[in-house]
Amino acid sequence: MESCCQTSTKKPTTPTQCPACHLKGKSIQMITLKALLQPTALETIHPESAYAFCTNPSCEVVYFSNEQTFGKDMLKIPVFQKDEALDVPVCYCFGWTRERLITAVEENQHPIVHIREQVQANRCGCEVNNPQGACCLGNVTTFIRSLDKR
Repeated sequence: MESCCQTSTKKPTTPTQCPACHLKGKSIQMITLKALLQPTALETIHPESAYAFCTNPSCEVVYFSNEQTFGKDMLKIPVFQKDEALDVPVCYCFGWTRERLITAVEENQHPIVHIREQVQANRCGCEVNNPQGACCLGNVTTFIRSLDKR
């Protein structure tokens, strides 16, 4: 009798290109999809498949496998790379939105230092909070640098 929590030892092939925009995707863990997909989308995932994250801002697809795609409308939260609104998180674990980062920079605060301290204290949960399933510090740094170029 198989356990519902038993995992397959066969490693699925990670898709390389988004089927919609054909750009290379980044491999994503299943835990990220399980945490961030809306219940109706979650019911359709293939746990034995490998998924990737599409970083293309102009593409509607967020996650894809060799068999299926999940669009922005299928997630519980907005995706930083695909939504330019000021209230969208850049750092999902600690609530740093574009707007909050802009304010902090204008007030000569150092949000990167604060976030880095939290990460080093092992308080982040990027694999379940951030749609890209990885540390957001690169996104935060890039966003703050883009403010300097204004």
